[in-house]
Amino acid sequence: MQAAAGLARRLLTSPAASGISGVLSLPCLGCAALGESGVLPHLNGLPPSPSAPHQGRSFSAASSSRVPGNLLWPCISSQRWNEKPVCYHMAATHFSTEASDIDQPTEAVEELYQKMLKSVEAETMPPNAWLWSMISSCSNKEDIKLLFQILQKLRIFRLSNLRINANFNDHLCMKVAEACARVGTLDYGLKVLWKHNVYGITPTIGSAHYLLKHAKEKNDTKLMGNIMQVLQRNSMPLQPGTADIVFSICYNADRWDLLSKYAIRFMKSGVKLHGIAFDIWMDFAAKVGDSQSIWNINSLRGKSVKRYSLATGFACVKGFLLERKPESAADMIKLLHKHSPDEKKQLVKDELQKLVAEWPVEVIKRQKKDDRKALEEALISDIPKMISSMSKSGLDISVNLDNLTPQLEAA
Repeated sequence: MQAAAGLARRLLTSPAASGISGVLSLPCLGCAALGESGVLPHLNGLPPSPSAPHQGRSFSAASSSRVPGNLLWPCISSQRWNEKPVCYHMAATHFSTEASDIDQPTEAVEELYQKMLKSVEAETMPPNAWLWSMISSCSNKEDIKLLFQILQKLRIFRLSNLRINANFNDHLCMKVAEACARVGTLDYGLKVLWKHNVYGITPTIGSAHYLLKHAKEKNDTKLMGNIMQVLQRNSMPLQPGTADIVFSICYNADRWDLLSKYAIRFMKSGVKLHGIAFDIWMDFAAKVGDSQSIWNINSLRGKSVKRYSLATGFACVKGFLLERKPESAADMIKLLHKHSPDEKKQLVKDELQKLVAEWPVEVIKRQKKDDRKALEEALISDIPKMISSMSKSGLDISVNLDNLTPQLEAA
């Protein structure tokens, strides 16, 4: 290599330097042609450079002296050193001055990318601070593209030069996922979850949760579905926290069908759900008027969560009302009130008032048209009976029933 560098310097300082373009252009063009035909190896897995007419720039006598020597010597025949001729190419990343701002990487990210690229080409590992700075500076899709390009190059450099087989640490991978979500390039964000990738990224459930939370913020069930599909394809184990986020997305999007689908998947995977997941699941079942699901979910809940929450308790109350059992509904409310701390007893009253004022209208409108009238008549009859049964058992909670009938008629 030293001999090669010396030869390049002698060529540049020789009297014939004015004609150096002829010496340089022919070997480089030959290498490019060979590279395009697949004969020559690619550097870091990059595709070969386009042929000379598309380069947009050629070496001249005036500019050749300014070209770094380490970019010249590989293009000169290396047969004298008994090596196979190899032509390395600069990264095929061009920053157009004619494109709109959206189609260009930001100046800060471009600068960091070029600094790290030059460091890798000089066979020196760039400082970690540069990569962290680049991740935090990403603000558009072109920035993210450059980030993934440099991650791939760093992965190759660590493996081939430093003999480091391990991926980047989990924290860095999480930050990459955050950057993708922040910019909105979720196609790249999903790559963070790939088990086998060329970027040195280790997929983690934490990264998946971050992307799922982004889907929740955007109320995007399609993105949620894509994330869950990638998790399944890459054999990533589901966690209770995953269910918390997925259930809440389905609830907010009013997709009982999706929640039921993913609930089955979580159950089959043996995930032990958190109490909040059961709250969402049972409340949604009561919201759509599915009493059978309420009892099935409550049976699962009882195996892992012993005490009722307000949400699961009142879901059972609604289940009893759907089955025309107002006395059982009253007993459930009494049980919730009894086991609630004094500072939370008011919450039981508030939840009962919501049941009377909001739930009947909600559940009736979700029924088939032919079934609505029967359910309306049942609730108009049974809700007052439930309140009366509570009073008889010693639990006197004042509830406004004045608007019950008009609201149901409006539904």
